[in-house]
Amino acid sequence: MMLTGLDRLLLAPGELGGRSFALLAHGASVTLEGEPAHLALVRRGMTPRLLLGPEHGYHGIEQDMVPAEGGREPWTGVPTISLYGDGEDSLRAVPEMFEGIDLLLIDLQDVGSRYYTYAATAVWAAEAALQAECEVWLLDRPNPLGGVVVEGPTLKAGFESFVGAFRMPVRHGLTVGEIFRLEARRRRWSGGWQVWAMEGWRRDTPWRRPWVAPSPNMPSLMTAAVYPGMCLLEASELSEGRGTTRPFELAGAPWIDPVGLSERLNLRGLPGVRFLPVYFRPQFQKHAGVACGGLQLVVSDLQAFRPLRVGVEVLAAFRESSPSEFRWREAPYEFVSDVPAIDLLTGDDRCRRAIEGGDREALDRWLASWERDEAAFVEERRDLLLYEGPGSYLA
Repeated sequence: MMLTGLDRLLLAPGELGGRSFALLAHGASVTLEGEPAHLALVRRGMTPRLLLGPEHGYHGIEQDMVPAEGGREPWTGVPTISLYGDGEDSLRAVPEMFEGIDLLLIDLQDVGSRYYTYAATAVWAAEAALQAECEVWLLDRPNPLGGVVVEGPTLKAGFESFVGAFRMPVRHGLTVGEIFRLEARRRRWSGGWQVWAMEGWRRDTPWRRPWVAPSPNMPSLMTAAVYPGMCLLEASELSEGRGTTRPFELAGAPWIDPVGLSERLNLRGLPGVRFLPVYFRPQFQKHAGVACGGLQLVVSDLQAFRPLRVGVEVLAAFRESSPSEFRWREAPYEFVSDVPAIDLLTGDDRCRRAIEGGDREALDRWLASWERDEAAFVEERRDLLLYEGPGSYLA
């Protein structure tokens, strides 16, 4: 049986000892029995003084890049503060939020990709709490992608953002607790924090708990599996399947020939995946109400599948098949307007320049450069890992 940090804390309620605490959590912060974290605590006589909600809101109501409101949590009446509002300043907690609070509990379900914003919210909230001399406990949860494979380039200086808060590859193979330990060392936190590690989880442990969507467009484990690559389509005017029941598994646009596109990608021989030609009609966001030609990712072997490489190849294939229609996103992305969204996601400008220039050799050089970054990150994180597993962590 695998126990999360939350499960372990609930087995030792005396640890809270009547403390005045805040809880940073969301809808996927559930116990082994499927009870929401804040309700489980209240039922045991430990009511949070304050609830903090990450992107999408405490209950995961809002779509991406839509401000979430605070107020009072409807079941408990506990005050709630949103850490995702209508500006970049809203993303960071401030020390004043922790007045009269001596402990911050953090319980957020990540999906194993650098872009996913909950780890950034966790670290930034902890930083503010520590400045207020408020202790921090991070309640750890599994990485749905496991802790074995590391994939992708390391974020480069000058490309930091909410979707690139940490200097690591896209698929980092860490839990939030391990990211916490990594950033604590980098930021020279001297004390006042701890990670409640899981019990019964190894780096190669497959996902075994019921899936509770951590955000509105993460409805299944397969969505999380393809997300490290297919999230890149957010940086274009192509639909990444939002507004359908298969976000990030679908990709397309009204002008695309799905058969030609899928044939082009299947000829690449990418391991663990096939590309199925499809039509779909998004009900909201990009191309809402319009029939789109495109593809569906059909993953046949999760162990061999390398989602980031696939996402790059998908973008390149869309650009090659319709160069006159292909467009990068020009609207601000997560409150950043002076750096292209694709550069924020990939961590520098080399991918964008290679794809828009149709330069396959430059793209291949960039793909080959990942190996150096992956190896360096594996070495940096080696002594911070909380869980055992296989000896090799490289793709």
